[in-house]
Amino acid sequence: MLKIAIYGKGGIGKSTVTGNLAAAFAHLGKRVIQIGCDPKADSTINLLGGTVMPSVMGYIREHDAEPERLEEISRVGFGGVLCIETGGPTPGLGCAGRGIIATFRLLEDMELFDSFNPDVVLYDVLGDVVCGGFAAPIREGYAEKVLIVTSGEKMALYAANNINSAVENFADRGYAKVGGIILNRRNVPDETEKVEAFAKERGLSIVADIPRSDDINRFEDEGKTVIEGDAGLFVSRKFIELAEKLLDEEKL
Repeated sequence: MLKIAIYGKGGIGKSTVTGNLAAAFAHLGKRVIQIGCDPKADSTINLLGGTVMPSVMGYIREHDAEPERLEEISRVGFGGVLCIETGGPTPGLGCAGRGIIATFRLLEDMELFDSFNPDVVLYDVLGDVVCGGFAAPIREGYAEKVLIVTSGEKMALYAANNINSAVENFADRGYAKVGGIILNRRNVPDETEKVEAFAKERGLSIVADIPRSDDINRFEDEGKTVIEGDAGLFVSRKFIELAEKLLDEEKL
C-alpha cells in the first residue's frame, strides 16, 4: 500500500494537486482513498462533482455521537476514489488538529484499510503549522512518504522549509520521510531557479513540475479534476506521470 501525505502552505494548491493525483491513480486502475485533513473539509470537492461532503467532525457534532458505519462519513468519487474529510471544530472553538487525531482513531476502529483494501492512500494536510494533529500523518505511521507542494513564492518556500524541518525532526523514529517537492507553478520571476536551489540545498528532488493551467480552473468550475475532464491534456499527463513515478518507486 502506497501511503502519502501531501503538505503545503494554505492556498498553494495542495488540494488541487492531491485531488488530481488521486484521480490519476484511479485512472491507472488503482483503488484510492483520499483523506482531507483540513478544517475547511473541501479537499475532495473536485472528485465529487463540486459537492462538499459532510465531515467526520461535523457528523459527530450534528449527531452527538460517533458514526457506526463508514458510509456515514465517506463518499465515492471519480474513479471509485473513497473520499473522507476530517473537518474541524466549530469555528473559534477547540483545536482543529484534534479533529484529525479523532478521525484517524475512528477510522482505525472501523478497520478502514482492511475493509476497503486500497492500493493508495493520500492525506491532504494543511502545512502552515506542522504540529499537533496536523503532524499526525507524519508521526503516527499513517503515511510513509511526504510530498511538499510549493511554488517559487517566498512564503510558499518558507512553509515548505518548515514542513521539511518538521519531518526531519522525526527522522530517527522511523516515521514518514520527504519524498520530494511538487512544483505547482505560479509563474513568478525566476521560479525554476528558486525552487531548484531550495530543493538542492535540502537534498530533495523535484518529483513533478505542474504548469499553471487554465484547464485546471476550467474543470474545477465544473467540479472536476483535469483527469476526469480530459486525461489527454498536457497538465493531466503531468499528474499521471507523477502517479506512475510514485508507483514505480513503491516497487523498488
